[in-house]
Amino acid sequence: MLRPAEYNRYEKHLNLPEIGVEGQLKLKQARVLVVGAGGLGCPVLLYLTAAGVGTIGVIDPDTVAISNLQRQVLYTTEQVGKPKATVAVNSLKKINPEISFNAYAYALDRSNARTLIDEYDLVVDCTDNFTVRYLVNDVCVMQEKPFVYGAIHRFEGQVAVLNARLAASELQPEEIRRGPTYRCLFPEFPNQMEIPNCAETGVIGVLPGVIGTYQATEVIKLITGIGHVLNEELLMVDLLAMSFQKIRVRRRLDAEAAAQNGWEEGQRVSAKTEVPKSITALELADRLAQEEDIFLLDVRERPEYNICHLENAVLIPVNIIANNVKRIPTDRPVVVYCHHGIRSQYVVDYLQKEFGFTNIMNLQGGINSWARDVQPEMAVY
Repeated sequence: MLRPAEYNRYEKHLNLPEIGVEGQLKLKQARVLVVGAGGLGCPVLLYLTAAGVGTIGVIDPDTVAISNLQRQVLYTTEQVGKPKATVAVNSLKKINPEISFNAYAYALDRSNARTLIDEYDLVVDCTDNFTVRYLVNDVCVMQEKPFVYGAIHRFEGQVAVLNARLAASELQPEEIRRGPTYRCLFPEFPNQMEIPNCAETGVIGVLPGVIGTYQATEVIKLITGIGHVLNEELLMVDLLAMSFQKIRVRRRLDAEAAAQNGWEEGQRVSAKTEVPKSITALELADRLAQEEDIFLLDVRERPEYNICHLENAVLIPVNIIANNVKRIPTDRPVVVYCHHGIRSQYVVDYLQKEFGFTNIMNLQGGINSWARDVQPEMAVY
């Protein structure tokens, strides 16, 4: 039942015949996991909170950075350096105290994905990490749960509803069918060195707001059962041209097998890793202070390196890593870093998967975390 305060709060929803009390109760009872509290996650979280989704999970391992504020509208300058998941939930509680929130200030990975996703009705993919994106897909397919996909690049974005139940056909009214998966859209995992990211290519600040709002809309429609859902369509938006296009997408016949194979392959890759994949700035500083022989690999671009870099770090930008693998030692620890730890994580995954490196780690939070926790006098862009 809705309480009197909820009737007041959701009055405009209740006035819509398509939603009404029944639809608002469905929202109240729903449990949604939002993976990523960045550019896409901010508008998704804001609107799902305001809409009255009963339980919202927020998972993100990153901290707020000054460069996030151009597009991540949940955060303020005073919150720079604080965990996004925790900050987001604290802000959202002020918007709607009727909601239950779960903050997970760590990464979604193979050790926790199945357990976490199992606790929710549907997932919203707001990450820019392809490893996590395929992981979300594979777990949702195996657990028969829908998820709403969103992606952004420069001035363009994409939205789709994936692995959701489709309406029964006239010929088979009792048949339970599901829509396409992420592997139906993109069967092959992209080469890590070809993956674009906001740090290198840029993104107009309003784009994630537009795409994230579309994602939130699809979530509300899925929960309440109203309207036309992007079940078998990929919506493509170009803000520079202000154009919109829909592409028809069908589920591949082996969607379940592809998800299972993807999960098992990921498990095999993880099992081959003999050292931790990441290291904190404080841990690195302690090991360097003990004069441990560590190879520091900077994978940013030359202008970034010239602004600031760790002492004795070797610069090999992301786009030329593949042609310079021989420069990276295999007989001593290697710590890879970039600005915030995103590009460097791609490099770590790439070198481990493609070349079998077992001595390589990512600097969590990148040089930004080093400046914050170890060397505050360092001027970071």
